[in-house]
Amino acid sequence: MFFELTQSTKTSVKAFRCSFLDFIEDPFYVSTAESVRYIADGMLVIEKGKVKELGTYENLKNKYSKIPVTFYPDMTIVPGFIDTHIHFPQMEIIASYGEQLLEWLNKYTFPTEGKFKDKAYAQKVAAVFLDELLRNGTTTTLVFAAVYPESVEAFFEEASRRNLRAIAGKVMMDRHAPDFLRDTAQTSYLQSKQLIQKWHKKGRLLYAVTPRFAITSTDEQLRLAGKLLQEFPDVYLHTHLSENVDEVAWVRELFPDCESYLNVYDRAGLVGEKSVFAHGVHLSDEEFRRLSAAKSAIAFCPTSNLFLGSGLFKLEQAKSKEYPVKVGLGTDIGGGTSFSLLQTASEAYKVAQLQRQKLSPFQALFLATLGGARALSLEDKIGNFDAGKEADFIVVNMRSTPLMAFRNREATPTSLEELVDRVFSLVMLGDDRAISATYIMGELAYEVKR
Repeated sequence: MFFELTQSTKTSVKAFRCSFLDFIEDPFYVSTAESVRYIADGMLVIEKGKVKELGTYENLKNKYSKIPVTFYPDMTIVPGFIDTHIHFPQMEIIASYGEQLLEWLNKYTFPTEGKFKDKAYAQKVAAVFLDELLRNGTTTTLVFAAVYPESVEAFFEEASRRNLRAIAGKVMMDRHAPDFLRDTAQTSYLQSKQLIQKWHKKGRLLYAVTPRFAITSTDEQLRLAGKLLQEFPDVYLHTHLSENVDEVAWVRELFPDCESYLNVYDRAGLVGEKSVFAHGVHLSDEEFRRLSAAKSAIAFCPTSNLFLGSGLFKLEQAKSKEYPVKVGLGTDIGGGTSFSLLQTASEAYKVAQLQRQKLSPFQALFLATLGGARALSLEDKIGNFDAGKEADFIVVNMRSTPLMAFRNREATPTSLEELVDRVFSLVMLGDDRAISATYIMGELAYEVKR
């Protein structure tokens, strides 16, 4: 059940009682005790859509005795999930059979994205897309639209209607694509500039300069993308990088004077602190070092990497202490196979296992929350329950299916030791059914029918 927010539904100060779980540091680098914040019986106080205070219910109940309290017994409240790479025009081709990346683009993606010049059609898909995100507990997302400005307009209008923190951009693509999907270097620059001026920082919306990938952009288009970043230094760069071995080989042919795939973007001025590169499956050691030095981020998209046969992302190397790279999780719909970041985290665990590496349950959940916020340079606004942050959160039922109810005891865990097993079962077995409610800026946006 989805909820339309009106002024009459908004209360200036409100509170929630539940168990709370979030992260205050990165569990890849510090201990569980230093990184995880868990309150078995807690109280979250929200004022004007932002976190005012989080503490134990016992300590705060008298202080806030006169404000309304919503109680979720036997549930856990966690920060809203953050999807760092997804394509909204590809929603209708999710689970399309049988191809690897380059063939998949030509057979499924390009024909479908051609429909998005029709703004009414794009708006219809955007509405379903955003509702699906909310149903899966995703409250912030970094999105590819299509090459048409109309697709971006439609997406931002629907995201604004839901008061979501969303980042999106018009695809820039002037070669190696069907004629009906190509722009030019100059039109892509001008259209992107107009969209930035209209939408960037409008409410909770942000803009990302979005060349699809090096193969579909000429040197001139990439140069003009870099010019946009110079003119608007607080916008994002969002593109694909080293997803598939055939793609990497083609980039080498198209840019023989570049040292690496990443160097193609670097030469155009596209590698910076607000650059998010999807996939990065086949990166060299030098490329990892460069991403680390530039403070750029990688969107790890395990369901897509497995579905399209792209390969196994080197998470351990990305999160190394020597050359750490910011990493978030991406569903990469429609190459990815689930809107659920729980399912995505489950596949991330298996990708690590296949390389004889470990991904702890808390590390997995971190990537979906505060890790994603850091990847998007939004950790000052979202990602945990620190005071002053935007109150986007989800109510999670760790006993939401018969199997999960059988697997997990009824009692709420009282310690981190008890919690870790519960969280692992959530990551491995959970999906949209585990999301009982989704709140945006402290307002109920979605709730399972009771």
